[in-house]
Amino acid sequence: MEVAVKNIQGKDTGRKVTLPEEVFGVEINDHAIYEDVRLIQANGRQGTHKAKERGEVSGSTKKPFRQKGTGGARGGHKRSPLLRHGGRVFGPKPRDYSFKLNRKIKRLARRSALTYKARESAIIVVENFSLAAPKTKEFIKILNALEISTNKVLMVIGEDSENIYLSGRNIPRTNIVRASDLNTIDILGADRLVIVEGAFAKITEQLG
Repeated sequence: MEVAVKNIQGKDTGRKVTLPEEVFGVEINDHAIYEDVRLIQANGRQGTHKAKERGEVSGSTKKPFRQKGTGGARGGHKRSPLLRHGGRVFGPKPRDYSFKLNRKIKRLARRSALTYKARESAIIVVENFSLAAPKTKEFIKILNALEISTNKVLMVIGEDSENIYLSGRNIPRTNIVRASDLNTIDILGADRLVIVEGAFAKITEQLG
């Protein structure tokens, strides 16, 4: 599949790039996508949730009422989960939600997500550019020129594009990632995938 290369003024440069079939034209595997999304979300959880059990809440261990003669069930103590201010039964405890996923599955998931975007014609290729200083206004001009300012945009940049990253990081509905940090959730969550020419080599190296 060939995609026209545009400049930051939104005009066609007359050049085209070929999207590698081994990255942008694979047989889509939805289960691999599901597993990779689950991995990313699980690894992002802090797991610091905690509820106090009966041995941790404050309160006396004295029996709340006498054992016999009340007509009701016998009570253990005031910290019982059955009573108000008592401990919680099987409450959440701090834990690590992360798990491992085969590297081949993760690569397949990313390739599948990129193939989805290629089939939807949602990929825009922009020639290499740079910004002399971090300027959000300049970045907004680029989005307007490419006619994607109202879309959810994921821009994939090279490793040495710090000013581009700083210029666009505060713009709503716009996400900027380096090619080495590209992940399945970011790809699927974008309406338009903008790839700077210099990032193609890194993407192909990682996923090819």
